[in-house]
Amino acid sequence: MGEVDQTFIQAADHRPKLETIEFDGIPLIDLSTGDIKVLVSEIADACKNWGFFQVINHGVPLELFTKINIAAKTFFDRPIEEKRKVKRDEVNSYGYHESEHTKNVRDWKEVFDFLIKDPSFLPASPDPEDKEIRTLRNQWPENLPEFREVCQEYARELEKLAYQLLELMALSLGLPSNRFDSYFEDHTAMIRFNHYPPCPCPELALGVGRHKDAGALTIVAQDDVGGLQVKRKSDGVWVPVKPTPNALVINVWSNEAYESVEHRVVVNSERERFSIPVFFFPSHYVMVKPLEELVNEQNPAKYKEYNFGKFFVARSRGDYKKLEVEDIQIHDFKII
Repeated sequence: MGEVDQTFIQAADHRPKLETIEFDGIPLIDLSTGDIKVLVSEIADACKNWGFFQVINHGVPLELFTKINIAAKTFFDRPIEEKRKVKRDEVNSYGYHESEHTKNVRDWKEVFDFLIKDPSFLPASPDPEDKEIRTLRNQWPENLPEFREVCQEYARELEKLAYQLLELMALSLGLPSNRFDSYFEDHTAMIRFNHYPPCPCPELALGVGRHKDAGALTIVAQDDVGGLQVKRKSDGVWVPVKPTPNALVINVWSNEAYESVEHRVVVNSERERFSIPVFFFPSHYVMVKPLEELVNEQNPAKYKEYNFGKFFVARSRGDYKKLEVEDIQIHDFKII
C-alpha cells in the first residue's frame, strides 16, 4: 500500500471540503452511574444531538483490549501471502480484505472481518424472489493458535455490551428495555479489524471516506493515534473523536429520531492506526421499519420497510465487485 499512483492522486477529489476543527465535543458517558434516569437522559441527548458518544466503565475487561489489539497487529504483520489465504470472496464477505484505489474506493487500509455468531445465515442473493439461505462461517488464519480464542472472547464481551446499550436506547425512547431483543435473536453482527498503514500523502487520501453505518449500533475501540471524525449535525463541521483511554465510541441510528451521522477516518504519514468496530446487525429475516410506537401524524415514518438480509447482501456484493455505482444505502429507502 506504499505506492502512490494516479488513481490515488485522484482521491483528492473525494476528500470532503468541509471545515475541520480541533475540538472534541463528543459526549462521554459513564455507564457505571447508579442513577438510571440520569444515564438514560444522557443517552437520549447524545443520540439525538450527535448520533455518536463515548462510554467508559462499560464492563469490558481492560486487559482484553490489550489482548485484542495484540491479536490484530499480529495478524496484519504477517506476510501478505499468508493474509490472503483467508481472503474474502463474493460469496463469503468475512475474512481478509485489501482496499483498492479504484474510481469509487479510496480507503487507505486493510481489514479482517469475523462473525460474532459462527455460523451465521444470510440470503444467498439480493434477489427478492430468491428464498435460499446461505450458511456463512468465519475464516481463521493458520499458525496463530491464540488468535481465534481471543477474537471469540472479545466477541462475547462486546455482544453483552451491545445488548446493554440497546436496552438503554429503548428506555431513552420511552419503550420497554427489551423492545429490540427480538430483532437480534439470530443477529448477523460482525467485528472488523482495521489497519491504516502510514500514508505517504495523507492530504490526498482517507482511511475511510465519509459514510453512514447501516446497522442499529456500532461500537468502536480505537487506539491512541486518532483519526475518526464526526460531522456535527448542527453546523456540518468535522469534529475529531479524540481517543479516551479505555473508552468505546458508539454510533446509532433510528428513523432519524436518532440519526446515524456522517463520519470518516483520516490518516497520517508517521504512525499506523488500528481500530476495532463491532457492527451490531439484526437477524437476516428482520424487516426493518420505523417502530410503530414512535410513528404518528406528527412523526410519520421516514423510511420504507426493507429486509435486512437482502439489503446487507446487496451492499456487500456491490462493495466486493467495486461497481461503478454507489453501494445501496439506508437513504435509498427514505420516503420522499
